[in-house]
Parts: sequence; structure tokens; C-alpha cells
Amino acid sequence: MESPVIWTHKQGWKTLVENSSSGRVHKKTKVEGKELLCPQLDLFAHEDIHILKMSPERESCLSYHLNMLPRQIGRLRNLRSLHLDTNNLEELPPEIGSLTNLLRLTLSNNSLRCLPMEFAKLQNLQSIHLANNHFVVFPMVLCQLLNLTFLDLSDNEVETIPPSIQQLRRLHTFLLMLNLLTHLPEEFCSLTKLSCLWLGNNRLRELPKTFGNMVMLDWGYNYCSYNIEGNPMQRPPVDVCNRGPKDIMEYFHSCN
Repeated sequence: MESPVIWTHKQGWKTLVENSSSGRVHKKTKVEGKELLCPQLDLFAHEDIHILKMSPERESCLSYHLNMLPRQIGRLRNLRSLHLDTNNLEELPPEIGSLTNLLRLTLSNNSLRCLPMEFAKLQNLQSIHLANNHFVVFPMVLCQLLNLTFLDLSDNEVETIPPSIQQLRRLHTFLLMLNLLTHLPEEFCSLTKLSCLWLGNNRLRELPKTFGNMVMLDWGYNYCSYNIEGNPMQRPPVDVCNRGPKDIMEYFHSCN
């Protein structure tokens, strides 16, 4: 028997109450349209919200964007998922670090250049979407989020990846296409659980010599597992890269 769905309307925002497959009750709240321009602060008094969506998802709402995330966001300590895509956010308040139960955070299509250091408190975060922002420097604080399994930093202007990236050993998906990367540090190859890595349309000329150890990538078999095109690759050449980690490993062994 399906659980009942109840919609309530309060000052322009909607709340959906439903039961998950495990029987737990989840509260989803969605704010859209003109309400995004100046969200009512009493929204942030509802500490039982689990999922908050503040993205102009429909074409009719695209002219209304959130320009600033209120500091009161820190009150929603039970949030599991926060969606803030396609807004005009240039920065995030430090209070976002109070959302320690957060599992998923989507911030694609904004104007972010950095992340607050309080991000390091989001130790339960598993998935973060940062595509199409204004990052020039890799946000170092991300390397402290040890439970990340999904990281999308595509379509920015990042030039380097820090050696501390090796701390994200639980990453399964890492999307870095459409950046300005010129090389990857050797420590990158510590991410041996990666099964999806997109590096297309960067400025890479070579891969680290131990890249072939990343055997979970399944390059050469699953097209969705990788993207390397659009780089001036020399070591190994693109055709070797496309055949997967085994051939990449053999290429570097033959060069020794």
C-alpha cells in the first residue's frame, strides 16, 4: 500500500510529506519562481526538513534566481539533500557548515569562486555538484570530505589538482572535463575506486606513470566511464588511453 502524499502551501513554498521505502517520513520543501528572489525566513524555522530545493527548474522560473543564501540555512540541521542549482550565488555563508547531516549538495550553474572553510564540517557529504561555476583554484577544502563518492567540477577554469586529492579514496565518480588542467599529480592515482573519470577538453599532455593502477575505470569497455578527448595527449597517445588502464600500464612499462 502506497503512503499518502500531502501538499501544503505556505507563503509561496511547498512541502511534500511522504514515506520512504524504509518507512521513514521525509519532508521535501521546494521554493521556486519569485519566491527565490527573497525567500521567507520562516522557511528556515522548519528544522524537520530533509530535502530542500531552491532551483528555478522550469523555464518559466529561469528569470528568478537566488542571489544570496540566507545565513539562517544553518538552522536546518536535519537536511540530507540541498539543491541550489542555476542561481546567481557568488558565495556561501559559513553557516552552511552546520548542515552536518547533509549527504548531497548541488551547486552547479552559479558564480562561485571558492568555498568557505566551514565546508570541512560536512563529513557526511557523499555527492557534490559544482559544474559551471567560476573556480580557478581547486577548492582545497573538498579534500577534507573523506566520504565523498561523487564530485563534479566540470566547466570551470581549474588549472591544477592538489596532491591532497589522494585523501578522497572513496571517490567513484570524478568529473573534470572543460577545465584548464595541464597535469595530474602522481597522488591522483591513489583514487583506485574511481569507476568514472572525465578529463576531456583540458590541456593535458601526459598522465601520471602509475595511472594504469586505476583498474576500476573500465576504459576501453564502458564509454560512460571516461572522457579524454580534446587534450593534446602525448604520453600515452589518445589511442592508447582509449584502450584502458592495462594498455596505459604497458605503455609506461615499455618506456622504462
